[in-house]
Amino acid sequence: MRAYRLLPLLLCAGVVHAQMPAKDTVKNGKDHPLLSRFEGSKMVGYGLKEFDEVVLPAGKRIESKDGQMAFDSKLVLEGKYTRMAYNYPRDRSALEVMRNYQAALEKAGLKSVFACAKESCGNNFGEFFLKRVGDHFIQGGEASWDPFNYGRNDERYLLAKGTRPDGSLVHVGVYSVAPVQDKLGGIYVEIVEAKAMEGGKVSANLNAADMAKGIAADGKVAVYGVFFDTDKTDVKPESKDALAEMAKLLQQDAKLKLYVVGHTDSQGALAHNLELSQKRAESVIKVLAADYKVDAKRLSAKGVASYAPAASNDAEAGREKNRRVELVKQ
Repeated sequence: MRAYRLLPLLLCAGVVHAQMPAKDTVKNGKDHPLLSRFEGSKMVGYGLKEFDEVVLPAGKRIESKDGQMAFDSKLVLEGKYTRMAYNYPRDRSALEVMRNYQAALEKAGLKSVFACAKESCGNNFGEFFLKRVGDHFIQGGEASWDPFNYGRNDERYLLAKGTRPDGSLVHVGVYSVAPVQDKLGGIYVEIVEAKAMEGGKVSANLNAADMAKGIAADGKVAVYGVFFDTDKTDVKPESKDALAEMAKLLQQDAKLKLYVVGHTDSQGALAHNLELSQKRAESVIKVLAADYKVDAKRLSAKGVASYAPAASNDAEAGREKNRRVELVKQ
């Protein structure tokens, strides 16, 4: 088994006539680069969203007063969300499947958050995954109803979490149901990778007048219209509106000198983020000098990484606010 890289939930799938597909039955589906499939299984469902909110069970299913599905504990996560459903042959067991996934996840450095089997999962635990994979919720999901509707008595679930080499968090959920009589076994895997939402889709750039007011009132102003690719230092073309207003600010006040300060969130190693934020600040000055004819001597670059957050780094909304460029009056 290859080790998996990322995060949470798993499901199982079956086919109507219990014949193992000769090949994967979904177009454009692929195994996650962090975790291989169980040997001999075929992919029958696949889904990918670059950024979404995901709820993962972290405890057994319990009865709720309103009749809705509830669990002793659950995780609410945000990030890149990948789902894969597989059929596996009848000569394999749900236990063997789960033990193999568990070993692969442990080898990748992920630790178990919750695990259950059969009755310890709670009544109708698999109904949650039936809804996840069916109703075309993922590509090919219509082929994956059979194992869940059949009422298997051997279902197993594992939720694990760990960190990637860059320090980002990943959750992986695996759900498996056993083959019964003429039915195939099913596996459903969900992976949630903590990932910053792609910004720049909607922006409210400050104009030069707004920047001047902020500097006059607070001695600094945060600019969120300067964009960089993840872990890169080159200023993206989408930043031109904000850069033009920064240049206009400097042109309107010939005596104004500014520190251009780069900020990051707290994800990743601090030393790396210090270097990254410094080089980003330097890149802003270079572009202002080269493309907008701003005298670079009026500007000084400084990268402070996550030393001066504008909000808590515990949630993505705060981390997004912390990723910014500030203009500080010298």
